[in-house]
Amino acid sequence: MDFIQGFDRDQLQMLSFDNLVKQDSWARVVDLFVDCLPIENLGFKHEHAKEGRPPYATADLLKLFLYGYKNHLRSSRKLAHACEVNIEVIWLLKGLRPSARKIAYFRKNNSKAFKQAFRYFVVMLKNMGLIDGQTIAIDSFKIRAQNALKNNFNQKKIDRHIEYIDTKIQEYEQAIELADNEDQKQEITSKIEYQNSKKDKYKHLEKQLQDSGESQISTIDSDARSVVLHRNIINVGYCVQAGCDSKHKLFINNDTGTVNDTHSLSPMALDAQKLLKLKTMNVLTDKGYTTGKHIEICTKNNITTYSSPKAHSSQKNGLFDMQIFEYNKKGDFYTCPANKILTTNGTVYNKAKHKVKHYKNRKACVSCELRSLCTKNKNGRFIERSIYQEAVENNEQRVNENPNYYRLRQQITEHQFGTFKRQWGFTYTLMKGKANVLSEVNIMMICYNLRRIMSIFSPNDLKCRLKDLVLYFFDLNKLFNAILSPPYRNYFFHLNQLNTKIDSITTKLTSK
Repeated sequence: MDFIQGFDRDQLQMLSFDNLVKQDSWARVVDLFVDCLPIENLGFKHEHAKEGRPPYATADLLKLFLYGYKNHLRSSRKLAHACEVNIEVIWLLKGLRPSARKIAYFRKNNSKAFKQAFRYFVVMLKNMGLIDGQTIAIDSFKIRAQNALKNNFNQKKIDRHIEYIDTKIQEYEQAIELADNEDQKQEITSKIEYQNSKKDKYKHLEKQLQDSGESQISTIDSDARSVVLHRNIINVGYCVQAGCDSKHKLFINNDTGTVNDTHSLSPMALDAQKLLKLKTMNVLTDKGYTTGKHIEICTKNNITTYSSPKAHSSQKNGLFDMQIFEYNKKGDFYTCPANKILTTNGTVYNKAKHKVKHYKNRKACVSCELRSLCTKNKNGRFIERSIYQEAVENNEQRVNENPNYYRLRQQITEHQFGTFKRQWGFTYTLMKGKANVLSEVNIMMICYNLRRIMSIFSPNDLKCRLKDLVLYFFDLNKLFNAILSPPYRNYFFHLNQLNTKIDSITTKLTSK
């Protein structure tokens, strides 16, 4: 029976690496994109060697990371191996084979530069009309850190360990009294010493926790925190904040901070507003971001929030709910169901992380016929009102009046996270420390935005956009200044090379 046969390995052949890489390959897009970037202005650390072997070009290593992260090649060893066996990578780096160590240090030492590259790309997309900034959706996703759960501690966990150790020590001390000979006593004594050494370790961790002022600490990655990944599964990781524009669902900014979204609304919104240079904008978020203080900050900066309202926190104990007390904004007082006035002394009290004012009327409560239905407090009923309550109520009214507009939030920002996790395998970070973790996030978001614009446009439109990209990145001031000096031919040659790359990539797309 005949089979399809391959080529003869021993036959000498003439081939071109350029013919082995498809014209619409991701490698070609990455090659064009990085060649357009002003690498020297983005802050990449690139020290020229005075002696010995010269370093690798920054652009080549950046190309390697953008290609690898899109194709499940994230570790430095996998990327180094790809430089030897992957045809597209060999073409992309022109046969260069950087070591895993060199690749790892490049990523570690350029966290700020990766961030600058991503933000530069976002500004360029806005200038090209792909981002309008009128509606921004902010959400978060969790990724696992390089820190096991057993190496994460809070006060409750430390107390549990110390209690267990004390119990074991008591058992060993009782066993010494019942021991028959000196050998048994010596063995038990060594166990007690071992337990005491463990106790000292946890006491040291307890001191570290108290000195840090945090609710938990991690011993391997100090910036990592215990977070709920999904379905109440707890692991040590990062809560990555991401902002997306509604026009084409492109990423615009990112950050990582606390274990939840409570205090991330205004920092993310203000950062997006500053980056895109907007006077006004709308922000869509889920209820995890609904915090009065941050809604107020956004309002003062001409940012309109549409954040899902939270259920009121008043206890359901059979007594009158706070909602049935009518608030008078002009007079700053409440009217109770018995038609009595509850006033405030104007003092702002700190309650946990909230600032509230108290409203009460002790005299009216003493003789009130409805007191048994209203309160069990011997001093009468009093109401706590947040100083940001008006901002929260205005936000709730906006959401209730525009339900269809608020539903856009999921359409804008949820799909990207699924692409990251399910298609590109970004469920954990290889790096330690907030800045380095954000390096990976910025690389992934550059890849997503670049891949997304390849899907937004038709082949002909894509060709025009890529040429606009070249003109945007190409520093015209340098070009015009260079015309007056002999090296100007190098600038025109570089521009012609980029146009040639655009034509080669889009020719294949246009023919489809």
